[in-house]
Amino acid sequence: MRSARPHPARTVTVAFLGAVMVGTAILLLPVSRAGPESPSLLTAFFTATSAITTSGMTVVDTATYWSDFGHVLLAVLTQAGGFGITTIATLAGLLVSQRLGLRGRMMTGVETNTGLAHGDVRQVLVLAAIVMFASETVIATIFATRLHLAYDVPLGQAIGEGVFNAVQAFNNCGFSLRSDGLTSFVSDWWVCVPLTLGVIVGGIGVPVLYEIGRQTRRPAAWTTHTRLTVGGTLVLLVAGFVAVLGFEWGNDETLGPLGVPGKILAAFVQGTIPRSGGFNTVDFGAVNEDTSAIIVGLMFIGGGSASTAGGIKVTTFFLLAYVIWTEVRGEHDVVIGRRRIAEATQRQATAVALLGVATVATGTLVLLAMTDGVPFDRALFEVMSAFSTSGLTTGLTAELTTAGQLVLSAMMFIGRVGTVAVASALALNTRHRLYRYPEERPIVG
Repeated sequence: MRSARPHPARTVTVAFLGAVMVGTAILLLPVSRAGPESPSLLTAFFTATSAITTSGMTVVDTATYWSDFGHVLLAVLTQAGGFGITTIATLAGLLVSQRLGLRGRMMTGVETNTGLAHGDVRQVLVLAAIVMFASETVIATIFATRLHLAYDVPLGQAIGEGVFNAVQAFNNCGFSLRSDGLTSFVSDWWVCVPLTLGVIVGGIGVPVLYEIGRQTRRPAAWTTHTRLTVGGTLVLLVAGFVAVLGFEWGNDETLGPLGVPGKILAAFVQGTIPRSGGFNTVDFGAVNEDTSAIIVGLMFIGGGSASTAGGIKVTTFFLLAYVIWTEVRGEHDVVIGRRRIAEATQRQATAVALLGVATVATGTLVLLAMTDGVPFDRALFEVMSAFSTSGLTTGLTAELTTAGQLVLSAMMFIGRVGTVAVASALALNTRHRLYRYPEERPIVG
């Protein structure tokens, strides 16, 4: 008799939903609120969802609304969400390989060469923990030292703020203990660069970091997944930087008043952060429409697979770019780095991307229907930010009605849990028929 195994999609969904419920219950305690009254149920639920999904979207001022206990709880929820997402996504891939037969496992190991074999589970988990806490320690130390020495912040407060922001950076979340976010540090390289680098490292993904660690001197031996993630990340970093710098150079409400070094720094930060970071050093409600469109695109792509970032993932986007390029050239096989990409993988990438588009479109339409007088571009920005768990906002989120905030809560949950669940479900539901229907080619394009 076969033992029933829980489906990864169901397991991940239930686990994250349970974490949201626990976080909501604790945030409802009077000790979590800075004021005399307990938080409202909606505020606690939205904030807990934002923390567990590592989004960082807020409906209240995090700095003044929540108490010190509440701030510690947000950091713990963010850390749990980030570490859980990283490890659960990686282990979901391992579970998929365990469901394959012996021949399938051998072929998977040979073709992917990811190093994520059954015996490596412990190594992967240890690496995830080491990278996370090492990165956060370095960021917290630099941040706290800078606050204490350059801004005369008391040492205890500086350390607390440093740790909080380090957790937010690596886990690609965006909560801040300052009411203005990081806008007061827009030209401070010692604050912005470590936080941004933390966002980048956290958004790479454990499988890629694991492989790079094993093949540091042999990039030629990297798998296609690692090549797509590293190469795609570099391309998006440059594209985001150039776009923000070019479109916002003369904008008096964003980069305009800054000197050249300040503009370069701000463009680097805001060209990187939209892919899931959540921090803001400029007012996103004041950016040009061109910049807003670029940011929406970057948010949709997101970061690396099995990382703390959201979006449809870098590998999905660039794999589809290769598929399009192959079709344009009239070639039969999609080849990346002398490796032929399986048709099943191409279908999965297409499904994930189209489901992402459908989810964002549906969320935007629902938000517009439930909220009067909201411009389409602002509604799209907020929904995309929630789906990609970027946490950026034009200021609309806090102004939304209860229905609108529930829509964004659902988008955050779907954006964070749905991509992993759908990918696992697609991989596990592979079927091999013993027959094939006659082929027909409908007109396309």
